Amino acid sequence: MKRIFLLALIVLICLSSCQKGGNEILTLPAIFNNNMVLQQDSNVPVWGKANPGEEITVSANWDEDASAITENDGKWQVKIQTPKAGGPYEISVAGKNKTIIYKNVLIGEVWVCSGQSNMEMPMKGWPPNDLIEGSEEAIKSGENPYIRLFTVKRTISDKPENDCIGNWTECNPQMVADFSATAYFFGRKLSENLNIPIGLIFTSWGGTPAESWTPGSELKSMDDYSDDVEHIKNARAQIIVLNEWLATLDVINMAELEGDDIWKNLEFNDAENFSDELDDADWYTMELPGRWEDTDFGEFDGAIWFRKTITVDKKDGVYKLELGPIDDMDVTYFNGKKVGGYEADGFYSMHRAYDIPAELVRNGENIIAVRVIDNRGGGGFWGTPDLMKFQSNENSKNAVQLAGNWKYMPVAEFRNESFKIFGTNNKSFKNRPKLDIGLTASTPTTLFNGMINPIIPFGIRGAIWYQGESNVGRAAQYGELFPLMISSWRKYWNQGNFPFYFVQIAPYTYGKPDRSQYLREAQLNTLSLINTGMAITTDIGNVNNIHPANKKEVGERLALWALNKDYGFTDVVPSGPLYKSMKIEGKKIRIFFDYADMGLKSDGNNLSHFQICDIKKNFVHAKAKIDGNSVVVWNDKITEPIAVRFGWSNTAEPNLFNNAGLPASTFRTDNWMD
Repeated sequence: MKRIFLLALIVLICLSSCQKGGNEILTLPAIFNNNMVLQQDSNVPVWGKANPGEEITVSANWDEDASAITENDGKWQVKIQTPKAGGPYEISVAGKNKTIIYKNVLIGEVWVCSGQSNMEMPMKGWPPNDLIEGSEEAIKSGENPYIRLFTVKRTISDKPENDCIGNWTECNPQMVADFSATAYFFGRKLSENLNIPIGLIFTSWGGTPAESWTPGSELKSMDDYSDDVEHIKNARAQIIVLNEWLATLDVINMAELEGDDIWKNLEFNDAENFSDELDDADWYTMELPGRWEDTDFGEFDGAIWFRKTITVDKKDGVYKLELGPIDDMDVTYFNGKKVGGYEADGFYSMHRAYDIPAELVRNGENIIAVRVIDNRGGGGFWGTPDLMKFQSNENSKNAVQLAGNWKYMPVAEFRNESFKIFGTNNKSFKNRPKLDIGLTASTPTTLFNGMINPIIPFGIRGAIWYQGESNVGRAAQYGELFPLMISSWRKYWNQGNFPFYFVQIAPYTYGKPDRSQYLREAQLNTLSLINTGMAITTDIGNVNNIHPANKKEVGERLALWALNKDYGFTDVVPSGPLYKSMKIEGKKIRIFFDYADMGLKSDGNNLSHFQICDIKKNFVHAKAKIDGNSVVVWNDKITEPIAVRFGWSNTAEPNLFNNAGLPASTFRTDNWMD
């Protein structure tokens, strides 16, 4: 009887302990790790989880320590004073039953590096078209133990997450090759000038808009997004059901694969989809060309098969199948035989044109099958209808036009670096739980939740940002959204108005409906926020490639702002000329600039891309001449000028610089939305 009583008592104690969280193990988020850099000369937060009511002590071997008692939910946080830059040090975090020791810790300057593909673009580039100038030498010379790199794994979430996947590493050639080129060049410039440790936290995702990086609590203040935030909140139960269903599927974790061919020959249990004998009567229908995000199918990253039956009046000779550019990758079949494909990053703009041997072509019905993989941003066929055709090389007049309705079926969903495999044998996509919202990297708040919140409130000096291309066409909205995003980061970090330096998007052939000059203007106006700075790139873009190759200059121009504003290098000019004011002088207009005190210059040619207008508001080409630190603008046919525009087009590459060699931002003196 006594034994039974004791056993019951032990069980009760165990149950009580479990109910109080007694099985919690001391943990800290991934942002704390060996090799990390902590912000110098500041009270840096350190936080984690353990048992409720447990005392946690953080000790650093520069003779600082702090302690805290965990809350009822097990969370705890302390702040510990860091010294001037130096190291390496050790930090221990001790609870009742566990101690964690972090080694090789440096004290220095920590910067968050975020944005979309131009920030994401690694030093090794995305061959064959998206390459980085000087990458070979930068990678070769990348050994630097005093620069530390942390990459946040790409993650979307409908709610703020408390942790991420990532590790701090010392800078070496292999890490540099895979790290953001812009972020690395920024950090290297700081390291060369400050000669202290630099920590770079890289958290970026190509093709994503600014609203994805903004917390819902702040985003709901904008009328354009208040419904989205509410829909995400209301869909939370649906999202849980979907996530539970996805968890039952087979997975390919792309983060575990290595090499240049990781996207080739991926197995999605879908081999029958290219067969010319497949019955696709129950497949969905989509009109091509077009990105699927612009159709009723909506937001989706993953693998989708497309099929189309065409009728051919067969002739002798080789045929050609043309599909236009496909975002991002494809494998293409004709009558069940593979005829081509691009299964690697970097080919999203490549026109697909595949030779079809005559023996594959049948007189009458023929089947085209294409598996498209999209791993970021928009996905699908995004050319023009005239680029999609099937024809004999000897007779282009009888081309079969391929634009129009195609059958499609998703076979895998790409989420957080992994494919969730639907396959086709049981048509499992049709069983996928439905969401009332799209939930991808382009969905508002998802990247703040999954890739920014997990590193807050880690001690930082500031942030650099390279984004805007995905918001082109919504410039007026961006003018409110971008400052809100910056302010919200500062609010959540609770470290004051820390520096936030960003890149103005470069000239590119966006097309008339997406006039990027308005987006550049929205970025220019964001400089009204305290402690912001803008790297201008009108002279180092590529109007035919949205991923310009000169990331060294971009990173270093961002560093100029930090050196001047944060590190006391007052002789460093941080910016090219920024429009300040205008003055009408008879038949001419004089333009004044900030950051022109040392004078202005051109590239040796006459100043370009100035326009002027009178009361009729019809802008015409203008002549322009440098006069000290101002520019005088005129047109002989305009006798009563009222406004000037500079670089006012998608592709303008003007040639006005200050004597520090930095280009002027595009601008307009009017405020008419034409």
